[in-house]
Amino acid sequence: MKKRKIDLVVISDVHLGTFGCHADELLSYLNSIDPKKIILNGDIIDIWQFRKRYFPKTHLKIIKKLIDFSTKGVEVIYITGNHDESLRRFSDTRLGNFSLVDKLVLELNGKKAWFFHGDVFDASIQNAKWIAKLGGWGYDLLIRLNSVINWFLVKFGKEKYSLSKKIKNSVKKAVKYINDFEEVAADLAIDNGYGYVVCGHIHQPRMEKKMNRKGSCIYLNSGDWIENLTALEYHKNRWKLYRHSEDRLTAFYADEELKSMDYKDLLAAITIMKKP
Repeated sequence: MKKRKIDLVVISDVHLGTFGCHADELLSYLNSIDPKKIILNGDIIDIWQFRKRYFPKTHLKIIKKLIDFSTKGVEVIYITGNHDESLRRFSDTRLGNFSLVDKLVLELNGKKAWFFHGDVFDASIQNAKWIAKLGGWGYDLLIRLNSVINWFLVKFGKEKYSLSKKIKNSVKKAVKYINDFEEVAADLAIDNGYGYVVCGHIHQPRMEKKMNRKGSCIYLNSGDWIENLTALEYHKNRWKLYRHSEDRLTAFYADEELKSMDYKDLLAAITIMKKP
């Protein structure tokens, strides 16, 4: 199957190493595209909730696929988030086509684009990290419960249901937090002359023009691969919000090597660097 050529792809909040991660769907998506640049906008590996006994083969395949992109000439930029904040000690590290940063500014079609994860706005993380981590574990438990409920719903021919979405949408404080997050990000971008501001963190995919008395910008959020299964694509000077539930093709493996590799082979491929 022919792969779609894309200038730039933004993915965030994959949370590899957690039960809620939809690694199969993400791998299918990555196998369907031919990008020039990939920006991983935080919380790709969930180091907060990392368990030695839970890191499935499909999760390793995501890491292997990203490494393969890099070795084949695709620029891969990993922006740190709060769940992978321990990587920030290695910020500004570059290895071939792979780089690790805390934030990024690019010029796209004559406009500056500001990329960062977004946890800098989260007071609960900045001031009470243990509470934020506790919330992360609770969220993971909720996702596991939701997967059981959805198994029964699908078995009886019903549509899947998202408990976390329902809770977020019904709690006024959560809705206000999301709105405040978007407004603050947009206002800061306008103040600093950015045409685009691209975030993750809040798991709310969005592409919207924001305005205030000083000007305007485009606010973009790549969503997540826990509930929404979304990514941002930039191609031929246009942004698109990819939604796996609407835009996906029939699931396939374009990479037969990855499909056939067992767990030990995947680990070896990730950890052993090939000599040029």
